[in-house]
Amino acid sequence: MSEHPTGDALPEYAERVLDVAELIPPGRVMTYGDVAEWLDEGGPRQVGRVMALYGSAVPWWRVVRSDGRLLPGHELRALDHYREESTPLRETSARAEGHLPRLDMRRARWDGVTGGPADAAGGGGGAHT
Repeated sequence: MSEHPTGDALPEYAERVLDVAELIPPGRVMTYGDVAEWLDEGGPRQVGRVMALYGSAVPWWRVVRSDGRLLPGHELRALDHYREESTPLRETSARAEGHLPRLDMRRARWDGVTGGPADAAGGGGGAHT
């Protein structure tokens, strides 16, 4: 069983959320709502809370906001990961606040099935895109 950094056992729901985050292939993302739908439990806020508390041990940059904005306070770290993994981005205009790109959700969003570990394993849920 996974353990919380303080040594406490991870709540069961948190463990399942983190397991989904680990399934997301490099260069792809799922929204907080997609993860909740894939699990058929909770909602975007619950998934976001799990990621905020426990997500540092998994590829946290692959669980994102539905509008494609980079996670506030972690934009540059996330951007490094996105560029390293060739995650589709949309550049913003020079007038945009912070001049940071956004995720190209149409191209980067993973459905929870195709092109990832679920294909190889022959299973998995399916978030709708």
